Amino acid sequence: MPVLAMELFTKLFGDLLLFVYHCFDRIVIHGYLSGLSRPEQVVHFFRKVVGIPVVSKEILSQRTADYQNWVEAFARNHNIPIEWAEKGVRKEDYVLPWLRRMTKRNAYGVYFIFKSMEQGPTFRVSVPKYPTKDPNHRILARQRSRFTHDYFYIRDEVLGPMVMRVATFLPFQTTYYLNGHNFIEQGLNREQVGFRKNDNAFLAIDDIAALQAAADRLSPDIIRKRLDYWTLILGPKFSVKERKRVKLSRFYAISQIEYCRNFIFKRNFPIHKLFERGCELGLWRLTAHKIAEIFGARLHRRLPGKLATVIDQIEHGHHVFRAYFKHAFLKQYEKFATFLRNELCSNNLNDFGLKKGLDNLDAVRQTFQVITSRFAGFQAQWLNVHVDFPLLQRIALPITIGSVRYPGIKIHDRRVIRLLEVLLHGATHVGGWTAKEIHQSVLTTFSLSEPSYGLNQLRYDLRKLKGHGLLERDGSRYAYRLTSKGVQVALLFLFFHKRLCGPLANSRFHRRPDPQNRPDSRLEAAYHRADKAIQNIVDLLATA
Repeated sequence: MPVLAMELFTKLFGDLLLFVYHCFDRIVIHGYLSGLSRPEQVVHFFRKVVGIPVVSKEILSQRTADYQNWVEAFARNHNIPIEWAEKGVRKEDYVLPWLRRMTKRNAYGVYFIFKSMEQGPTFRVSVPKYPTKDPNHRILARQRSRFTHDYFYIRDEVLGPMVMRVATFLPFQTTYYLNGHNFIEQGLNREQVGFRKNDNAFLAIDDIAALQAAADRLSPDIIRKRLDYWTLILGPKFSVKERKRVKLSRFYAISQIEYCRNFIFKRNFPIHKLFERGCELGLWRLTAHKIAEIFGARLHRRLPGKLATVIDQIEHGHHVFRAYFKHAFLKQYEKFATFLRNELCSNNLNDFGLKKGLDNLDAVRQTFQVITSRFAGFQAQWLNVHVDFPLLQRIALPITIGSVRYPGIKIHDRRVIRLLEVLLHGATHVGGWTAKEIHQSVLTTFSLSEPSYGLNQLRYDLRKLKGHGLLERDGSRYAYRLTSKGVQVALLFLFFHKRLCGPLANSRFHRRPDPQNRPDSRLEAAYHRADKAIQNIVDLLATA
């Protein structure tokens, strides 16, 4: 299914595509000290290894103070800026000038350190309520509290730009923020392959095979080797004796991971239309059963987490289509004019029956490839449809009531189309709309200025709609609402404008969908029959 799905997508849209690649995007990994994760291990460490009989709050705080002093000295000795993170400031944007300077020098290492007060795992020390045989006995318990975390911004020669966060209190949990696109960039630079990269997307490449090969090289061994190196350099310090007596190696677990399938188009025209149509059909056709089928799971009543489709708008103005499943979601968005991305994000690998250990990265890759490819296969059929093209037709229906003649309502009259759309969306307005309320809504909805559509023009249009029986007053009040006939006519006009004339015109003047791979839809079948009939007329006229 996954291979056939991608073959179908390439077959249907290959003439529009420049290249396609898939890879890991954002990866968040937690590092746990195996020998200091549980309270009894901490007690053993201090009493048996370090030789401190009483494990007190002051003893734990001393380890924190020693490490914080080392970080300050490290930053001072290497001329690395160290600052407290400000609320509301995005850290990655703030440190970007330092990263650019390091990249320009082709240097590697730490280029910035942030300090931040955050919640994290630690231990609470308390004296027993009742006396014990051991006067040095203390009770250690896990807890989450607020304390200092250090963010080390690193440019690594293998993984590229990355971030390492270190909790400054026992058990010194670490978190690593990686990006697969940065790893690919380093690999392509070593192989001297030309490319153009914007943010976390490759928009042009000299060798497509080299791009995909570089993406597939990211492995658990490569990641573990680099994380061990930076943890040894920047993490909390332990003596040789302590390392020999206690297992202080780190277990790496995947906390969050994203896998993306990227479609780079030759030009901008089809992307936005395809994305809009994909969102529209996704919200309509991506039912719970279809979502479960894409994720390869069986749907049942006790399914944990979310199961829904939504359209979000992120801060940069790009709309994002999301399909949620348990604690994971598939998202699709378009940007950079020629770039369309399908991305699967997981916050709990257990949703897919996978273990979170870093050694399972290859299994994660295979599973996520299948899911993203299956999603692309469904979209290949959804997007092989007629899309809107703004070619308006004229319908004029004049009417005379008594001695008053009302002009016809034309399908290409944008004023009337806008007015009908506003009235249709506000059909639930209790008591109807006054002319001023309708006027303000039209101006706001379509970003019009007062001179371009005045209140007198609106009153003329309302009078025309009322004359045709599409609008009625609320009793004796000068408030208006659509009649039942008006609602049907408004829907007819809007659907004709956006779902009939536009799609057929698009087939004639831009791109006709492949009839052999159309979705199982009676509406699409009717579109294709109309395309064939129009083509027959054109052929007959050509031979006449």
